[in-house]
Amino acid sequence: MITQEQVMHALSHVQEPDLGKDLVTLNMIKDVSINNDTKEVGFTVVLTTPACPLKDMIRGACENAIKLLVDKEAVPIVKFTANVSTNRKTGEGALPGVKNIIAVASGKGGVGKSTVSVNLALSLAKTGAKVGIMDADIYGPSIPLMLGIRAERPYMQDVDGKGMIVPIEVMGIKAMSIGLMIDEKQAVVWRGPMASSAIRQFITDVLWGELDYLILDMPPGTGDVHLTMAQTIPITGAVIVTTPQEVAMADAKKAIMMFDNSQIKVPVLGVVENMAYFSPAELPDNKYFIFGEGGGARLADQFELAYLGQIPIVMSIREGGDKGKPVAMGDDEISKHAFEKVSSEVARVVALRNANLPMTKVVEVLV
Repeated sequence: MITQEQVMHALSHVQEPDLGKDLVTLNMIKDVSINNDTKEVGFTVVLTTPACPLKDMIRGACENAIKLLVDKEAVPIVKFTANVSTNRKTGEGALPGVKNIIAVASGKGGVGKSTVSVNLALSLAKTGAKVGIMDADIYGPSIPLMLGIRAERPYMQDVDGKGMIVPIEVMGIKAMSIGLMIDEKQAVVWRGPMASSAIRQFITDVLWGELDYLILDMPPGTGDVHLTMAQTIPITGAVIVTTPQEVAMADAKKAIMMFDNSQIKVPVLGVVENMAYFSPAELPDNKYFIFGEGGGARLADQFELAYLGQIPIVMSIREGGDKGKPVAMGDDEISKHAFEKVSSEVARVVALRNANLPMTKVVEVLV
């Protein structure tokens, strides 16, 4: 007779590859069921993110443990669910329903930061996560164009006597941008304090609700908006976007050092290398490194950061952004797979960050 105790003992020998502890200790095993007539052993593994890239590895290890330590004739039936991890106290402070806040940043413009932000958000949502995206680039908002919502306008909803802005829901994510509230033909001519005030309003007066991940599409540089974000909300971590060029990496280094500044101390989750290479459709196995080779990997190594992946130069990525149909939702398998891989790595390093680093806090910036 197979017992639940035997099953749990076997699974206590299966380690979560990243967290370095066994699944039972981490309380990741639920709903154990046993049919001794058919020798079917069913259970559910609760992952720290639905985008977990190690799911197949965990499944194989669980199946082997049951057969080796319980009964070689057993038929393991492994199911997966996810409860996205967080290390902040949800229900308190700003954005009370948001588990993880991820800033996507770069030291300079033109490296594809907004493209990465949009496709990262959509790729995470496709795995089943609840995702929102905030366009924090006040002076050059591009999220409405990329998501095809330029003509839409958010509406107000009364919540406990306070008027709250309801974000636009599109393609399974929630989106908010200054571009949804002003005439797109007008330039935003604001001094720093006005931009900072708008950012605070996007945080405190927008009805984000329950989210696993809120992606912040940050403006280029290291200015007022970045400091305002750090002072207003507890940022889980930052993703740095660069191209392989030396000039882009020089500015990306400044962004990394800004987040690592002793007064800010926002963990940098890793580096995404955009426009990494070009492969012609007729020669898909050929890679042409137009802007240089391996720059993102060298940058990650220099600062001992995770290298989250490469995004190739593909026409469909540019076309998708221009037409409001991001490639993450399209038919180009090469580009879609690249963003799916990056999103899986981001989810993975967020879970690691939550397990190993102190609780997220709003920082006190003295400058």
